[in-house]
Amino acid sequence: MSTQTLIPGIEADDGCGMGRDDGPKAAPRLRKPDRAQVLMEPCCLEDRLPADHAGRTIWAVVGKLDLSAFYEPLKARGSEPGRSGTDPKLLVGLWLYAATEGVGNGRELDRLCQNHDAYRWLCGSVPVNYHTLNDFRVEHEKALDDLLTQVLAALMSKNVVIVKRISQDGTRVRAGAGSSSFHREKTLKDHLQAAQDQVAALKRQGEEGPAESGRRQAARERAAREREERITAALAELPKIAAAKAKQKAKPSKDRPGRASSTDPEARVMKMGDGGFRPAYNVQLAADPQSRAIVGVQVTNAGSDANLNEGMRQQVERRSGGQVDEHLMDGGFVQLAGIERETQAGVTIYAPPPTPKKEESPYTVRKGDSPEIAAWRQRMGTEEAKTLYKLRASTSETVNADLKSFRGLHSFAVRGLTKVTCVALWSVLAYNVMRFASTLLET
Repeated sequence: MSTQTLIPGIEADDGCGMGRDDGPKAAPRLRKPDRAQVLMEPCCLEDRLPADHAGRTIWAVVGKLDLSAFYEPLKARGSEPGRSGTDPKLLVGLWLYAATEGVGNGRELDRLCQNHDAYRWLCGSVPVNYHTLNDFRVEHEKALDDLLTQVLAALMSKNVVIVKRISQDGTRVRAGAGSSSFHREKTLKDHLQAAQDQVAALKRQGEEGPAESGRRQAARERAAREREERITAALAELPKIAAAKAKQKAKPSKDRPGRASSTDPEARVMKMGDGGFRPAYNVQLAADPQSRAIVGVQVTNAGSDANLNEGMRQQVERRSGGQVDEHLMDGGFVQLAGIERETQAGVTIYAPPPTPKKEESPYTVRKGDSPEIAAWRQRMGTEEAKTLYKLRASTSETVNADLKSFRGLHSFAVRGLTKVTCVALWSVLAYNVMRFASTLLET
């Protein structure tokens, strides 16, 4: 039987399913990238995002909210001269969506607005830059606080959230200050003198005629002034740190002078969840155990949770216009005087009594206990109270984990209590909005 060559170098099948290849194989055929080729690609942002995308949900919810407080500071109005401002609705939508994705950096958000379809859809071809994004994020504490109240009011109107019972917990979040930035008074004064000398030197250099561009010279002078202001603020924080240390009965502070950060004066070194000590802020959160909605948020630089429950309860009542009847908290909040005040205010406290040193039950009424303290000890010894108290862990611990894992609250890139509070509010708002989006869209 004769064979016929179909392709040079490859012989035809001989009928047995086996081909004979006595020569070298031909080069493989490949599809290689050609990046110089010009593409005619139509682009419609509306078609780039699926109908059920979270970005569309965020935008729809934002459209339901009253954002008038964000519009008040805008100066470009009517026919007055000046560049038009960026729509606050757009910026609110961007930061809420960024918080749901764990994005906590203005530069990263700026990059996403140029390259990611969801963020490009939210922008709708409006250009943004990281300066605008960062400034907006931390300049509206009051408006953000009111926005959280709006969201809770909408959820309460649908009977989704009830504030008769709240669960509170505090979580330490890493501050932006480095551990090496904490110094004692003498070192801070030395740094202040050096900063003042630098400011004076730059001022003289500017008066004599700058050797570099005016823009760069101004930037250097501004950086020097800001460093001087931060160190001055750090020195002002030292008395507050000393006063806090004086309250630590088991740790007298006479031989341990306080230290403050020269980069973030309001940050404090705190004991973290892993047992280590790092610069951090104490973020207090109150949640409704039934819906697990966050109903209160407060940021403090106190290293202890003691006595932080009363302010949180009052905040929740102010937001909701209702009365908190039951307050669940862990043992770190327990202060006998505080329990007396809360009980007299009509609030039932569920918190574990401290374990006594002697071999006796923590639920036993002690000599000298007031009626409020005695009732609290006896109540916490009942099975009903112990079962109810389990709601605290199942509520607060899961809320804390969600914010840290998915809402960008694992660390702060901003400095100072005001800015840190704004970042915490964005994370809380993103949590509530995404958890109850369908309910909010019905209002």
